[in-house]
Amino acid sequence: MTQTLSLPENASLFTRLSVARQCLKALRKDPTNPNYGQVFNQSLNGNLYATLAQILRRSEEGRRLLTERPSLQGKELDLAALERLPEGTLGHALARYFQQNKISPFETTLELKTDVDYISKRYRETHDLLHVLTGYGTDVVGEMELQAYVLGNLRLRTAALVLTNGTVHHFKEPQADVGRSEYLQRVWAAFQRGRVSPRFLGFRFEEHWSTPVATLRARLCAPAQA
Repeated sequence: MTQTLSLPENASLFTRLSVARQCLKALRKDPTNPNYGQVFNQSLNGNLYATLAQILRRSEEGRRLLTERPSLQGKELDLAALERLPEGTLGHALARYFQQNKISPFETTLELKTDVDYISKRYRETHDLLHVLTGYGTDVVGEMELQAYVLGNLRLRTAALVLTNGTVHHFKEPQADVGRSEYLQRVWAAFQRGRVSPRFLGFRFEEHWSTPVATLRARLCAPAQA
């Protein structure tokens, strides 16, 4: 039977870390489980999301995002229609990304009571879009590059924890084609790239399906180091 994890209200830092570790352990066995992902995210990032909400509220576009709360969940995406868009556009690239990686868009049962809940959801449902924009792969090292990018861009503790665990695992069992030195260079470059890029979390991706990926990459991502 699937285990259900939850975060107690007003949990202490110790409890949050303990729950996060339990979620991370559970996610290794069941990486697509929505409960584990939601609780892991909230246990470490709640106060950071609150700060991001305050920042978004300072701009008209940010206030509109938090008021309208647009969704990028799977049930909101018509992948067949997106794939019919011209090659090179964001919508076409995202549809092909899901098809090529044999995965489905993010879904959640999280009830959105607050801005923090919404930003938590928004972050998780932009994960695949960020792969498309940054160009980082979905292999083990590519995922760690994306976590490093997010750490630099948003300072999320979940990204730091996943990156730390992934790095320890890589050093114990390096990927055949990526040595330790190259791995460290790549994740450090990704961190620096995320640090100097605009925050992506407040961007209305759903209004730009017909925009070329190259245009959005230039707008939202600093150039990748050669």
